[in-house]
Amino acid sequence: MATEFDLFEIMRTTRSMRRLKTDPVPGALLSRILEAGTCAASGGNMQSWRFLVIRDGTIKEAAGAWYRKAWHEVVAPRYRSSEPAPQMTPEGFNRMLAAAEHLADHIHEAPVWIVPCLAGPRQPGSGASIFPAVQNMLLATRALGLGATLTTLYLIHEKEAEAAMGIPDSHHSYAILPLGYPLGKFGPVRRAPLADVVYDDKWGKCWTEV
Repeated sequence: MATEFDLFEIMRTTRSMRRLKTDPVPGALLSRILEAGTCAASGGNMQSWRFLVIRDGTIKEAAGAWYRKAWHEVVAPRYRSSEPAPQMTPEGFNRMLAAAEHLADHIHEAPVWIVPCLAGPRQPGSGASIFPAVQNMLLATRALGLGATLTTLYLIHEKEAEAAMGIPDSHHSYAILPLGYPLGKFGPVRRAPLADVVYDDKWGKCWTEV
């Protein structure tokens, strides 16, 4: 396991962990992860976020039904009719699909969900006040040897899923982070090289360090 303070190694090995053990996660570890989330920036430092921690199996089953519906009826057919992402082999793409389908069918079995929410209506730019907190929590989760993934596809059935989770009309959720001890192993993420995604002063001019 990477040390808690080796930030760059943690970032390089924070994979989406969609296959999780059902073992309970100690509350002390969850508190550290949630505190990491609250260390993030938010617009005007308003900190209007709220983090709903769901461990109740009945609630997870009810909301997870809407997640499965979104996956099997909308998202999975869309993925299966598309090509693999750049830098991904067909085999890797199929493994990703299998892991995503496993999550859809077993998301209610993850011992913990963290659901990041914001007060007020969802509007352009509002994610800037919640997703930094989400990333902090994902990195903290990895640092503590736990696995998680960020998923938003349940928002296809947003009202129904939020009602199942008991989220009031005054707030909206932005993701679900199913969290637990991973069944798989951490390892380096596979990403496109900087030369393919970074431009230097002028659009289309590849980045160079010089």
